[in-house]
Amino acid sequence: MKMSTLDRALLLITVLLSAYQIVVGIDDLSTAPIIAYTIAFGVLLVAGLLLIILGFDVLESPIVVIVSTIIPLTLSLGLVWQHLASYRTVYLVFTIIGFAAVTLTRSIRMPNKLPVITIAITHGIAGVTIFLLPIILSARGQMNPLFSLVGIGGALIGIGGLLLSFLKTGKPILSRNTIMRLFPILLLLTTAFFVTGFKFG
Repeated sequence: MKMSTLDRALLLITVLLSAYQIVVGIDDLSTAPIIAYTIAFGVLLVAGLLLIILGFDVLESPIVVIVSTIIPLTLSLGLVWQHLASYRTVYLVFTIIGFAAVTLTRSIRMPNKLPVITIAITHGIAGVTIFLLPIILSARGQMNPLFSLVGIGGALIGIGGLLLSFLKTGKPILSRNTIMRLFPILLLLTTAFFVTGFKFG
């Protein structure tokens, strides 16, 4: 499917927002959250650039499923590390095991449902963490209400990640053309909600 000028414009805005977040949006945090957020937005930036340059064909690469797992895992790790100190070690272990499991099940051809189950569990836990934690913190008054926008971004990136993952496993939730049409706007909205939530939350 050919990428339109509008798609490229949306992706360019996504890249610029990601660059802004890396350079300006994660100051005054401890080392671990800064590293986690930098990785997440760095992957978003690189993904946007590759899509602009290479078009939707880049999504055919087998590594897409693995890369699409890095963003929710590192973002959720940053949030947990920043706001749930008692769960830091447990969640760090989950992040490492989850990423290793997705990488392993996508690198070795497996005829069973293990790759799909692994992706669903990993994306599910990370996505729910990004979605619920900012909303709960905002509702309790521990963070500005606008921080809940990070949660909305988490829901969107979870949807995007699952759409791509199931497309690559040969069990697409939507048709390929529909996913390609939705992807640039989904990526932009996700990034915009993240940046706004972190900036004003």
